[in-house]
Amino acid sequence: MRQHKPSLFFAVDGVVGGSIFSIIQPIYYKEFFDVLTSGEPPEQVYDTLIGILLTLIALSVSVWLTYRVADFGNNAFQTGVKADIKEHAFSALLHHSYAFFANSFAGALVRRVHRLSGDGFEVFADKVLWTFVPLAVHLVGIIIVLWFNLPLFAIVLIVWFVVFTTIQTALSIWKIRYDIVRAERDSHTTALLSDALTNHPTIQLFARKKYEFKRFREANQDLRRMMFFTWNLGAMIDAIQYVLFIIIEFTVLYIALNAWRDGAITVGTFILVQTYLIHIFGRLWEFGRAVRHIFSSFADAREMVEIMLQPIDVIDVPGAKALTVKNGEIIFDRVSFSYQKTRRVLDRFSTLIHAGERIALVGHSGAGKSTVVKVLLRLHDLESGKIMVDGQNIQKVTQDSLRASISFVPQEPILFHRSLMENIRYGRLDAAEDEVVRASQLAHCDEFIQDLPDGYDTLVGERGIKLSGGERQRIAIARAILKNAPILVLDEATSSLDSESEMMIQDALTKLMHGKTTIAIAHRLSTIKQMDRIIVIDGGRLKEEGTHDELIKKRLSLYAKLWKLQSGGFLG
Repeated sequence: MRQHKPSLFFAVDGVVGGSIFSIIQPIYYKEFFDVLTSGEPPEQVYDTLIGILLTLIALSVSVWLTYRVADFGNNAFQTGVKADIKEHAFSALLHHSYAFFANSFAGALVRRVHRLSGDGFEVFADKVLWTFVPLAVHLVGIIIVLWFNLPLFAIVLIVWFVVFTTIQTALSIWKIRYDIVRAERDSHTTALLSDALTNHPTIQLFARKKYEFKRFREANQDLRRMMFFTWNLGAMIDAIQYVLFIIIEFTVLYIALNAWRDGAITVGTFILVQTYLIHIFGRLWEFGRAVRHIFSSFADAREMVEIMLQPIDVIDVPGAKALTVKNGEIIFDRVSFSYQKTRRVLDRFSTLIHAGERIALVGHSGAGKSTVVKVLLRLHDLESGKIMVDGQNIQKVTQDSLRASISFVPQEPILFHRSLMENIRYGRLDAAEDEVVRASQLAHCDEFIQDLPDGYDTLVGERGIKLSGGERQRIAIARAILKNAPILVLDEATSSLDSESEMMIQDALTKLMHGKTTIAIAHRLSTIKQMDRIIVIDGGRLKEEGTHDELIKKRLSLYAKLWKLQSGGFLG
């Protein structure tokens, strides 16, 4: 909010000014009716009444003008702050680690960002600006005016207001615990909805529409019951609030009636008191709801704020320098890592990968092959040991510079719902269009792109769903070719291709690997026979290493056993 002081200044000043003019208006209505009931001949008081009337018109115009200033100031203020909040929340999410997103639903995170800026900040700002600020000005101004007319009115109003706000605040604080539960159930319902829609093809293929609807219905009904309960609490608080209004209204009217009977106040003062009561009631009715809405907005904002305050798992160390890769030598020095404390995935794994060497990682599923790549990319931090790239500890360099030095082709590429040109250019944002086309040709995806009606401008759908698995994989290879980083990591980059396409891609990959340090995770062993060295991982450790021919000839070789066990050249 401090970044938007000018617009906030106009918004608050407009509301304060409008409230002050609103307080002054009843004073002239008092004068108007006092003159009207003075008993003087109409012709003698007519000009005075006209003067008062013109003053009231001027005050009404002033109220209108100041509130318009407040409107425009508030519009600039809230839209600016909401945009900043969304950007800040998005930035906070982007800095969280791979593990954080692996344990979160994207749909629920999106909902939390919207709740923070909308249900959270917008409700808070609206209630403070349009309810609390006017109420404070009205209350102080009315008490001052009443004090000079009948001090007892002012004292009664002060005492009643303290009792009223204490009860309202206490009830709202009590209700917030249930608002937090309601917000959590809302996030859970959104997460279920997002998860189901993302996996819609799976639901259809397994004929699980009834099952998924049942799961969503149960969560949605839990949310409905909690909403019903919290809304009923709000209605109960409204009922208590109305009783307090009845008490103060008839108390003040009774005091005013007695004062009028004793000649202590005029009819105009009586009207002034009644007008101020109407003002206060209107403001306080909104105040009670505003307090509850603000506490509810805190509950809505809570989940996202907790994420923004949550420590980030993988961070750059203070003074981290950019990684400089000249050769591409990689050293894994007694690297250990566990996803859970009870299951160690890498256990003092060590190996040296020479600059420009092409190595393959082989082993059973769960042996730790993919984890080797993840810790190299610093998607997770190590428990112990270190990884060196050209003599630089990757824990002490910036994450961005590390990942900029590595081209990664995953087994299951996920694309943005953007054009093919944008998806390929993601490898190097400043690449010219002809460079993108050249990379596509090398990856053999230019052929199918040219057949599309919109060519490179074709939108690929969420996660690239409009393309086949093989087409997505070729796009990912084209992206890596365009990036042209000195280190290349391939996670079975041809697994989704048919035999003919694989032959074409292998040619492209051979060119791509030239002069680069390459790590290939292999499930299909037939694809790695030509690698410089094969590293077999078992139980998170380096079991054996060598060329294909060397490992095949070794007695009791795990690699030879895996090679013989393969059916169709694929290792599960």
